[in-house]
Amino acid sequence: MSDLSVFNEQLDHERIEQAITAAELRTSGEIRVVLKAGEVDDPTAEAAAEFAKLAMHKTAERNAVLFLVAPEARKFAVFGDEGIHQKCPPDFWSEVAAAMQQHFRAGDPTTALVEGISRAGTLLGQEFPRQDDDVDELSNKVVTRPAN
Repeated sequence: MSDLSVFNEQLDHERIEQAITAAELRTSGEIRVVLKAGEVDDPTAEAAAEFAKLAMHKTAERNAVLFLVAPEARKFAVFGDEGIHQKCPPDFWSEVAAAMQQHFRAGDPTTALVEGISRAGTLLGQEFPRQDDDVDELSNKVVTRPAN
């Protein structure tokens, strides 16, 4: 069994998907989680590639966020679209990553992701509040990708 399979079995997918749903109830923003198998040299570049594969740049306000976790490489990245970068404070993403890192180091990846999703949802809710006509543009399911 691969490290990704073991990691994936340890995750509480339902709790993560509920966190995404709860965050998206406050915002027009979209949040996705991708688990990537194999070695990943640059998690930010990998997140950017996954962001494009999932067509996350096609949200109406360019306000999607991707959490990429590469358990075999022991790396992760948080990647936000250009609409978010125009409005969020410069240190916001490093604070999200630091909070997540504490939970990853403690062996609790589900809480790491839920914490990151919650923090991103709070910012998105402030900068991109949910509109009356808002629709969930992207799936809330955790995506698993094989190694390249």
